[in-house]
Amino acid sequence: MSNQNKKIVIDPITRIEGHLRAEVEVDETGVVKEAYVSGQLFRGIETILKNRDPRDVGLFAGRICGVCTNSHFRGAVTCVEDAYSLVIPKNAEIIRDLIAMALFIQDHVVHFYHLHSLDFVDITSALNADAKLTSKEAHKYSTQPLRNSHTHYEEVIAKLKNFVKAGKLGPFGNCYWGHKDYRLTSEQNLIIVSHYLQALKFQTNISKAVAIFGAKTPHPQTLVVGGITSVADMLNPGRLNDYLFIIKEAKDFIDRAYLPDMKLIATAYRDEIKSGLGRANGNFLSVGGYEFEDEQKLFCSGVIYNHDFDNIAGFDESKITEEVDCAWYSKDGEVDYTDLNEDGSLKTAKNDDKYSWIKAPRYDGKTMETGPLARVLISYKNKTPLINSFVDEFLKETDLELMDLSSTIGRNGARAIETSYICEYIFKLVSRLIQNIKYYDTDTWTKYEFGELPKETKGRAFLEVPRGVLSHFVNIKNQKIDNYSVIAPTTWNATPKNLDGMRGAYEEALVGIKIDDTSKPLEVLKVLHSFDPCLACAVHVIDANGIELSRYKIKTL
Repeated sequence: MSNQNKKIVIDPITRIEGHLRAEVEVDETGVVKEAYVSGQLFRGIETILKNRDPRDVGLFAGRICGVCTNSHFRGAVTCVEDAYSLVIPKNAEIIRDLIAMALFIQDHVVHFYHLHSLDFVDITSALNADAKLTSKEAHKYSTQPLRNSHTHYEEVIAKLKNFVKAGKLGPFGNCYWGHKDYRLTSEQNLIIVSHYLQALKFQTNISKAVAIFGAKTPHPQTLVVGGITSVADMLNPGRLNDYLFIIKEAKDFIDRAYLPDMKLIATAYRDEIKSGLGRANGNFLSVGGYEFEDEQKLFCSGVIYNHDFDNIAGFDESKITEEVDCAWYSKDGEVDYTDLNEDGSLKTAKNDDKYSWIKAPRYDGKTMETGPLARVLISYKNKTPLINSFVDEFLKETDLELMDLSSTIGRNGARAIETSYICEYIFKLVSRLIQNIKYYDTDTWTKYEFGELPKETKGRAFLEVPRGVLSHFVNIKNQKIDNYSVIAPTTWNATPKNLDGMRGAYEEALVGIKIDDTSKPLEVLKVLHSFDPCLACAVHVIDANGIELSRYKIKTL
């Protein structure tokens, strides 16, 4: 760090899943010149899976995260099915997709309103809004705005004032109110605050859709190696109708609140979008998936290098590598933690300093961005009929270009676009399931005899999940798990630099932004939150009686 640069540390980054630390170096004008993003807590789920029965893998891997439970559960089960060459029935695939699609909708809406919106919305400004003017403002972004009466907005203002009067701001506490980076008018702030509160109920309802076929959420119980067990729910017209009703309500919220709010923000922050603020290096990765019909898929696979949208390369899993030179592991995979500097900062003076629990995945030797933005760009340029009209409409109504999506706010726009067309896809998927049942196709599980399966084998699974590309890998010996590995979306996006010196998407997106007030680095939070970070969590292992089974000791230098 030069004498002119100042280091800003944010630890922990709040409103995310897990524990993330960011250190940025800024010059005398407040422009970020370098960034280091660090995953701060050890995650040992792969160690816990060792020597387990492969059929139980989902129950353990699903505990990797309290938010992404369905994604990891499915990734683990699919991984074992690949190892044993088991092809599951079409109905089981549809049920798994219905659970996954409901999760996409839940995750995207919750991310924007409850984890990210306060980077754009000033609650104190909303208190000064005129309810009648707010109602008029909402009509600029939707022909039928959700709950758009001035009476409703007056009730929201009263609720906010009660928060303030009670001195218990709850989720609205500890924010940078009045920051210069806030751009919305009082009325615009009130619109999104209103939807923030309504999204709390939305979150509860959409969780029910996940649970209808998953038995519970989080931590579903109906996915098993070979298929699914929620047969009674699949064959019950009432359960199918319950699912459809929840999705219809969700679609109403997305069409009348979520998408209009993204258009509002895109309009208010237009100059920021056009400047490319929060743009990473332009390398995007998608593995595609979610078969629809006639061999169509909801997402296309592919790779984009350096924002070259017209030349999309095919995905090749053999090009994936993972390094640990700048992560707290040794070359043989053992924990190798190095202490912080005396001032508490990360050791980042040399390019081989270790500063994160996150390993360094590379594709074709390059860092990659994965997630809704990657999926939208790759699917759109592949002329996927299921998505193109949704992208075109959003770009037209916001007067943006495709390149503009590669930015902090564009990343959010891509997430909203994706949520919208997933809703359309779900109804067709349910129709396909009903058609199968109508013609007496009710298979949900592929029968196998475990004792007759190979004693030694390996498998892998590549899935698109809400935050991006998820990969699970398993080696099986003597019908027990010998080795297990996971590369999650945040592993790709939050990768440390490694010996190659290349920044990952988080770090690259931070470099070049200008921080107006270094004591209130809202600009840093806004960029990081746009990726919807989901850091892996520490794992403590005890038995039912509270007796310690294993201790994982971190060796310091």
